[in-house]
Amino acid sequence: MGRKRYSNLDPKATTSTLKDILRWQRERRGKRKDLSFRIGQAEQKENALLNSDHDDLTITWIGHSTFLLQICGLTIVTDPVWAKQMGFSRRMEEPGLSIHEIPPIDVILLSHSHYDHLHIRSIRSLKGSPVVLVPEGLGQYMRKLMNGNEVHELPWWDYVTIDSVEFHFVPAQHWTKRTLTDTNTSHWGGWVIQRASTEGQTTPSIYFAGDSGYFQGFREIGMKFKNITYALMPIGAYEPEWFMGTQHVTPEEAIQAFIDVGAEIFIPMHYGAFRLADDTTDEALNRLLAEWERLELSSSRLRLLKHGETIVQEIKTR
Repeated sequence: MGRKRYSNLDPKATTSTLKDILRWQRERRGKRKDLSFRIGQAEQKENALLNSDHDDLTITWIGHSTFLLQICGLTIVTDPVWAKQMGFSRRMEEPGLSIHEIPPIDVILLSHSHYDHLHIRSIRSLKGSPVVLVPEGLGQYMRKLMNGNEVHELPWWDYVTIDSVEFHFVPAQHWTKRTLTDTNTSHWGGWVIQRASTEGQTTPSIYFAGDSGYFQGFREIGMKFKNITYALMPIGAYEPEWFMGTQHVTPEEAIQAFIDVGAEIFIPMHYGAFRLADDTTDEALNRLLAEWERLELSSSRLRLLKHGETIVQEIKTR
């Protein structure tokens, strides 16, 4: 019996053909881009806070799609990648914190199996004995890799509760592949992280979008989760749009997705660390800022983090 193959909500959003890839590579050889722009490192890094016991919410951008999150006493890492190189492309900037500087991890969240989101050496180097939450189809692989850690494998719209925090696995529009024969044999998605319903507590929530093209699922996520505080949204690896469009949002589409999910604050990710497509870091930022201004969105709702920068929000009792 063949392995299950997963698909997107939109049946037209399929993986690219070899012909498409060859066309992209031909076009790419004719492009000349200035790659000198760098996001930079945070001037002040909150290592002491991150390694202390507290109940505040913290969001620290390590780089690309890797965040260190803390909520309700849990320490979480998303798509752990501290790799110095991705394919033939060297990392453009060092991670915001080294893997040795971060505290022991309670939960690992994986959005999908692509190498720039699931890096084996990074995962094995994390401190602690984390619970691992993965998309459907990736459980067996991760159980072998983690050698005894608790692994939960979730379909879209399912969730698990760890201590007082709910982790909801939500749809994205993407694809997966790690070998020649495993295309789409595991799923892909994002995560909504929120405190389990507790009277007397007002707790910020986080939507980690993973990797996605623009699709109807963003509106469905916004309808289901009415109080998303922070949306961690990808803005890079979109050029050429004819090739990348079904799998990676443009900066303008990322803003529309942010509006669709109804979040309060937009935090861009998936840019500035690895060059995976033809767009550059400053091109992605310039398009994002231009669209933000065109839509007359408040500047207070956009947080452009440096690598290693931390947002801290106190969790208050009503």
